[in-house]
Amino acid sequence: MTGMIELLRKEHQDIEKLLLVLEEELSVFGRRERPDYEILQGIISYFQDYPDCCHHPKEDMIFEKLKERDPVVAATVGDLEVEHLDEAERLRRVADVIRKALSNQDVSRQTFENVMRDFIVHQRQHMIMEERVVFPASINCLYPGDWTEIDVKWNREKDSMFNVAMEEKCHSLRDRILQWQRERG
Repeated sequence: MTGMIELLRKEHQDIEKLLLVLEEELSVFGRRERPDYEILQGIISYFQDYPDCCHHPKEDMIFEKLKERDPVVAATVGDLEVEHLDEAERLRRVADVIRKALSNQDVSRQTFENVMRDFIVHQRQHMIMEERVVFPASINCLYPGDWTEIDVKWNREKDSMFNVAMEEKCHSLRDRILQWQRERG
């Protein structure tokens, strides 16, 4: 297995941890208690920044190579870039419903729960598809030179000042969110 796939799987594990925190906060809301909006806002901030800056570009590079090497398998996945855009739209709805709740605008409990659940469910479905289809197909189809090319390209991109700062910010934020959750639990 390539180092890039291992890294993406680790990032999926980190995302899953944050989805579990979202579910915990959603259960607090379901008991008619006040969720920790600071944690929710931190998670939103993470999802607004990290995937598009540091996670999806790696997947997109791999998927582009997969389309070259095995267009049939790639076609079964569909358009990964569009899926990533759909994720961003779902996140925008989550941010909007939380913003409304924090500013005491009228948001029904059902709407809040539906928007949050939709985001969580689709994040998980997307990661499962990548883990079960995209990653194994890429491991099987891509050549060693393809992985080297992807690594070189990613290393060039990630070493920009913007990406270094964004990755550090997001990792710090993720760690703080998980720490807050541990302290509460």
